[in-house]
Amino acid sequence: MQVDILLGLQWGDEGKGKIVDFLAPQYNVVARFQGGPNAGHTLEFDGQKHVLHQIPSGIFRPETKNIIGNGLVIDPVVFQKEIESLEGFNLNVKQNLYISKKAHIILPTHKILDAAYETLKGDKKIGSTLRGIGPAYQSKAGRQGLRIGDILSPNFANKYQEILENHKRILHFLEYDYEIGDAEAIFFDAIAFIRQMHLTDTEYLVNDCLKNGDKILAEGAQGSLLDVDFGSYPFVTSSSTISAGACTGLGIAPNKIGEVLGICKAYATRVGSGPFPTEQDNEVGEKLRQIGREFGATTGRKRRCGWLDLPALRYACMINGTTQLLLMKFDVLNTFAEIPVCTHYELPDGSITDRIPHDYTDTQVKPIYKIMKGWQKDLSHVRTFEDLPTELLAYIDFIEEKVGIPVTLASIGPDRTQTVVRGALRK
Repeated sequence: MQVDILLGLQWGDEGKGKIVDFLAPQYNVVARFQGGPNAGHTLEFDGQKHVLHQIPSGIFRPETKNIIGNGLVIDPVVFQKEIESLEGFNLNVKQNLYISKKAHIILPTHKILDAAYETLKGDKKIGSTLRGIGPAYQSKAGRQGLRIGDILSPNFANKYQEILENHKRILHFLEYDYEIGDAEAIFFDAIAFIRQMHLTDTEYLVNDCLKNGDKILAEGAQGSLLDVDFGSYPFVTSSSTISAGACTGLGIAPNKIGEVLGICKAYATRVGSGPFPTEQDNEVGEKLRQIGREFGATTGRKRRCGWLDLPALRYACMINGTTQLLLMKFDVLNTFAEIPVCTHYELPDGSITDRIPHDYTDTQVKPIYKIMKGWQKDLSHVRTFEDLPTELLAYIDFIEEKVGIPVTLASIGPDRTQTVVRGALRK
């Protein structure tokens, strides 16, 4: 048995939560492999909207094991609130959720450091969510972090205090004014709450599940174009968001990877700073934002909106080894008579390319568009892939041709039932 990976191919917010929830019945295990509370995976079913930040999106399926892998950074306070928000759904969360002892912890001072670093950048801000993600990963890389397994140690308070003093020295050096207030007391209450959960060596758990023949879906957060190595650096997240991150974030070998399911919107969005060649900072972008409800699930910030970028999509598929494309939010485009799609870039020297420059952040590229005919039809009646409008099918065919990856799913609305599949993905 192998592990299938589901991840975003753009700058995040592609709709991963909905698809994990949709696919979960086909899997015995859903495992998150990176990110933290900056992720907002939105699920919608039975007329209700749910946003998960750190908990795997298979949690609403009671027969599914959910694993938080070692690649995550966990905010205990946010985690406790997430668990408590699920109490009304009659879920046995403590039985079906497993947390890696090797996952790192976000401390209250990590959030303060996040704000301090972002303030120092001035007009070169990354657009951080200020959730402490970056500083927590910095602590991990600098071998100065606390891990979930440490909360079981009788010396946890001393370990915490040692790191706290180090953070205070940094903040003093940065001349950044701050108040911790009651954040520490709330933090330690949340730590006590987490001690009641299944804390385990999830790398053994995942590999034991593989040996037992269980089907596993690895769930990524953010998107491939935010990867710390291959994204639009420095406007990236602090973890590996691509398929390789599933290996290091869960403790599985590369030869255990099966399908790589890449999720992509039928247009494009981005939150925060950084390059976005096809951005429509105009009434078209605002129309996409309003119809698509493009506001951050975690922060509420407006998402920047624009057209689909095929050079960026091909790049993401290449570095991930994507085997299937899952296209989202076609319903947002229902009223558009024409739908531009970027096929190439024009560089400052006048040359044309279909590749992302390494200095993507500093190079002004001009998108070259192919204009596709819109379908201008309501999709609420659609029940099968074959029922999709001819113009929409032509749009999908064009993407398949240019990217070279089969499209096996189309999302035509926010609810889990508003999803049509074909080919290998068909249930």
